[in-house]
Amino acid sequence: MRRLAPVLHVLGLVLLIFSFTMLAPLLTALVANDAAQFAFDEAFAVTLVTGFALWLGGLRWKRELKVRDGFLLVLLVWTGLPAFATLPFLIYAPGMGFTDAYFETISALTTTGATVMSGLDTLPPSLNLWRHLLQWLGGMGIIVLAVAILPLLGIGGRQLLKAELPGPIKDSKLTPRIADTAKLLWAVYAALTALCAVALRLAGMDWFDAVCHAFAALSLGGFSTHDASVGYFGSPLIEAVLIVFMLVAALNFVTHFLAFRQRSLKAYRADPEVRGVLGLIVLSCLGVSLYVWQAGVYPEYLTALRHVSFNLVSLATDCGFASTDFNTWPMFSTMWMLFLSCVAASSGSTGGGLKMIRAMIMVRQGWRELEHQLHPAARLPVKIGGHAVPNEIVFAIQAFVMMYVATVVGMTLVLLASGLDFVSAFSGVIACINNAGPGLNEVGPAGNYAGLTDFQTWVLALTMLLGRLELFTVFVLFTRAFWRG
Repeated sequence: MRRLAPVLHVLGLVLLIFSFTMLAPLLTALVANDAAQFAFDEAFAVTLVTGFALWLGGLRWKRELKVRDGFLLVLLVWTGLPAFATLPFLIYAPGMGFTDAYFETISALTTTGATVMSGLDTLPPSLNLWRHLLQWLGGMGIIVLAVAILPLLGIGGRQLLKAELPGPIKDSKLTPRIADTAKLLWAVYAALTALCAVALRLAGMDWFDAVCHAFAALSLGGFSTHDASVGYFGSPLIEAVLIVFMLVAALNFVTHFLAFRQRSLKAYRADPEVRGVLGLIVLSCLGVSLYVWQAGVYPEYLTALRHVSFNLVSLATDCGFASTDFNTWPMFSTMWMLFLSCVAASSGSTGGGLKMIRAMIMVRQGWRELEHQLHPAARLPVKIGGHAVPNEIVFAIQAFVMMYVATVVGMTLVLLASGLDFVSAFSGVIACINNAGPGLNEVGPAGNYAGLTDFQTWVLALTMLLGRLELFTVFVLFTRAFWRG
């Protein structure tokens, strides 16, 4: 217990910080005079007291966190915060059940956007805001927020950031101090969110819908305040605004910061992922629109282009908005969209999946192996953006991809064994591990995940967590070496 005390001490601080995020929906409930006010009163008190108790209980063992502490704390935060986030739902609607409430909140915090809730149009505004606020906090990572604040309390955050952030961003020091880095990333994130909200308001949404959908767009979470998602508005202009900001959120936030600081687009031209992400998505929109139009789904190509572009960008960037039931489109188009959700987001973005940089490295590694067959003695480095990628990174990415594929296969087989049909099981696993939201068939955009059994719901909740923390952060806790010593 003494070994875990420093971790629980910091977890208490994170819970204390998290409790104050409930004040925003509480204030909304007071202003709107909705029926969920008492739920947030009680949830805030329980979370605050629990966080204070954990912080106080571990105070005497406070110390700088080690590497293994960081991994353990990240897992505790991403499993513990959703449990406390369920309190407003459970208190307001006790018939909801903990399984469904936990699925909803872990889906929000992991920015997956898979939902078990219906009747969103009549849900109290405070609860709708809470769902979207959870996504916004999860978008850049509640841990990154914590490392910007915890150093002020005498606790460094470097190990937390290393465990939490995906891809090359771990090694991109924007400022000498890790807390300053986190603050800058949050500043860029908040500024883009505010810009998105204003753009949506000008496009025709009211302020409440604009703020909620801006939270969902920049976090690539995909929740909506309406059961029909973005299809409720029926507005090409709103869809166009969301496409722009979903693409922005799918790019590396370090690149956004550098472009802002340099007052130049050179940072985007220098980032090889930008060309890969935008090129693949634009070509896919044009090609899939042609395929869907030729299949007779829409009478005109421009109509097909509108609907395909929005839904393809949404799924490819791992956001999860929907403007129509793309489950009725030809199977090739929907499967291609699911494939894009695996690779189309950049590292350092709020998207999930394998990430574009890993896909690019794997393609180049494949070509290198083919060339080695012809020239066995040649030294052929893998290059990205003109720079050679060390073999250790290539091998680590190969291991990650192998583990990713094994997880998809394993989770799909578990769901098949539980009685779910193949398309629903496979697409649900892909959507959840990529944090993309809707799948196909039973879990398609016209429905939700409410029809699953409790067991299936927990399997997909675990899949979301694995995807959000990029597998290794979770699996490393199950190695003997982690607990040795």
